[in-house]
Amino acid sequence: MKKTIIIGLSLTVAVALAASIALAWGPGFGRGFGMGPGAFTPPISNLTAEQSTQIQALRDAFLKEIEPIQKDLWTKRTELQNLWSDPKADPAAITAKQKEMWDLQSQIRENAANLRLEVRKVLTPEQLAQLPAAGPGKGFGPGMGFGPRMGMGGPMGRW
Repeated sequence: MKKTIIIGLSLTVAVALAASIALAWGPGFGRGFGMGPGAFTPPISNLTAEQSTQIQALRDAFLKEIEPIQKDLWTKRTELQNLWSDPKADPAAITAKQKEMWDLQSQIRENAANLRLEVRKVLTPEQLAQLPAAGPGKGFGPGMGFGPRMGMGGPMGRW
């Protein structure tokens, strides 16, 4: 009897722990497609005030430019979740919605690459030499996303 109670309590604790870990990410498509701290701020210690101002203006213009794309992506994500939840959903509709999301994500990536190119124009050759190897998430801050749980990377949320 005592052994049964201990096993039952152990299983209950294990299920509760697993559930809390599974739900810790919250709804959405993974860790987010998040513009992390320092995003698009080159890791250079000797930026002039003018360069910092120019880079901030470029970043602000970029964020304003991609805001409607982000909103559209959020809408498509919700529509895709609804399609996945619908047992009668047409597989072609799911595939088409996923492609729409990929297209929007590609637009954001293209705009981000253009921003990085514009930021490079602001830097001197010596400052450019300080940047880490080129590539997403390198040289201009971590992350390529825009908020928690809006999801571009990582596994899809709760299945």
